[in-house]
Amino acid sequence: MPQSKPILWTRDEFILAFNLYLTIEYKKINDQNPDVIRLANLINRSPGSISIRLANFASVDPYHQQRGAGGLQNGGNKIQSIWDEFYNDREKLLFESEEILAQKESTSIENKYKNILFDLKDLKGETVIREIKARVNQCVFRKMVLTNYSSKCAITGIDIPELLFASHIIPWSENENERLNIENGICFSALYDKAFDKGLIGINKNHEIIFSDALKKKKETEFFNRYFSSIENQKIVSAQITPRKEFLEYHLDTIFNKQKSHYI
Repeated sequence: MPQSKPILWTRDEFILAFNLYLTIEYKKINDQNPDVIRLANLINRSPGSISIRLANFASVDPYHQQRGAGGLQNGGNKIQSIWDEFYNDREKLLFESEEILAQKESTSIENKYKNILFDLKDLKGETVIREIKARVNQCVFRKMVLTNYSSKCAITGIDIPELLFASHIIPWSENENERLNIENGICFSALYDKAFDKGLIGINKNHEIIFSDALKKKKETEFFNRYFSSIENQKIVSAQITPRKEFLEYHLDTIFNKQKSHYI
């Protein structure tokens, strides 16, 4: 009896696999991973086939190519085209992937993300569409950054997701092209996210934490000794993809040490 031909993957399925690839640790790509199994069930594929697609994406990921762990080759032109499409227009493809995922989950993007979109009911037309896309993409960016740091604060190692932020090195509003670049994000817990955002701390080219002049003036205080003294010159924890040097330089040049004294 002749074997039936395998059902070809659709573009939507490739995009969903790519969405998962961006939000799952490389070392956890296997057919026993609950997230892999969940996606397999959503698109009626086997967990093994999902794992293969994730490994295919790893094979075209420059990070894994540079370190000699190229994933599974022979993923086809579609793998490379999805990868290229993402890097040419991150905002479009990330949002599209979340829309497709919501459809597979039998819901809408608005309902799936209602906890971050609840206050948009009075906005209309292009304004609300733009805001929805921005907030959803920020949420996906957070997933990507937390995954990159194994869901641990780069300073303290705190691993409680509810306390973690995906801190932009170059602020969201300052560079549209790099908003969703994982090299532009660091995982910090709340205190250090705010300190980094306000330029009270910075990260130098050696990935060491440095203090602003304003923060150094607080060296005699109890809160400084409790929350800051032990981290000066400490290296941030290593991540799969490290912050881009040029982004750290931008933060040091334009944000770090530029705050006014009344901030603290």
